Amino acid sequence: MKVRIPQELISVTHCLDIVTQGHGAQGQNEYKLSLDFLLPVKPEVSHASTHGEVNITIQKKERGWWERLTEQDSKALFLEPDYQRWQEEPEADMFLRKKKKRKVNTITGYLFVYNLVQFVGFSWLFVNMTVRVCYFGEVFLHNTYVELSDVMSSCQILATLEVLHGAFGVVRTTALLTLQVEGRSFILFVIFGILPEMQHKPVVFFVFYLWSAVEIFRYPFYMLACLNKEWKALTWLRYSVWIPLGPLAFLAESAAVVESMPLFDVTPPFSVPLITVFGRDLRLSHFLYLYMSSMILGKTLNSNHVLYTCHGPIEAHSIVIHFFFFFLTSALTPPTPFVRF
Repeated sequence: MKVRIPQELISVTHCLDIVTQGHGAQGQNEYKLSLDFLLPVKPEVSHASTHGEVNITIQKKERGWWERLTEQDSKALFLEPDYQRWQEEPEADMFLRKKKKRKVNTITGYLFVYNLVQFVGFSWLFVNMTVRVCYFGEVFLHNTYVELSDVMSSCQILATLEVLHGAFGVVRTTALLTLQVEGRSFILFVIFGILPEMQHKPVVFFVFYLWSAVEIFRYPFYMLACLNKEWKALTWLRYSVWIPLGPLAFLAESAAVVESMPLFDVTPPFSVPLITVFGRDLRLSHFLYLYMSSMILGKTLNSNHVLYTCHGPIEAHSIVIHFFFFFLTSALTPPTPFVRF
């Protein structure tokens, strides 16, 4: 059989596709071959046709040993190895590869369980608050901290592990995550935890509810990422739901900070002046204004990061500018309804 394969009829990326013409016992015929490789290969292909065979040379995209040739576990009936060119992986390399694979599987399993626990915790908070506010109404708004602070505190303490994950290289993360974790911890453990008067204000409900609403979409997204899976509907929700909930959560947190300022001025030992600058005593409440500025900066950068990931740099740039001025005007001139929380 005489076979001629034009170069333009060979397509290789992750799959080898060949379409050619050959003259055999049954005359002129078209022959096709499709082979899905286990891992990506280089698109450059060299081949040579002889009277008895066609030799096609394909190089791996990354050096290393493959467990098998094709993506399918089962061996294709039309494939057989050429033992004159066959090479075995050294036992030492095989041992190191298996050890590395076991380590990766252990880390992946840990991350999956961590995200699952966080998803269950925030889902329980979200459902619990939804049912209670529908059943008890405004009464529950004043008892949110008493009823749910233990679960929220547990989830927030676990969230600090995400900072350690990035610090030790378990996952790739940014400094924005650290700002978010520290900001939420300050709101939960300092403003709500130290000031008893803040624990019975409705603003606690809105902060807890908005935090939970964001996380019930974020953690399932990470769970699927651990399995190298993607559910497009969940990906869309993970980024789209954040667009309205992110600013709302920021406003709720800002309202909590604004309401806590006069309380810190009358609550020992926070009412004691910390330092004196130009004859003026500066208390903790004055430093909360600096914290508000850091919140604006952190939320703006976080908005830029999330929107860039979701929509791309061009669309994100215009949206973030709008969000920045929205955050700035809201923080400097908080509306009256937030004061009544």
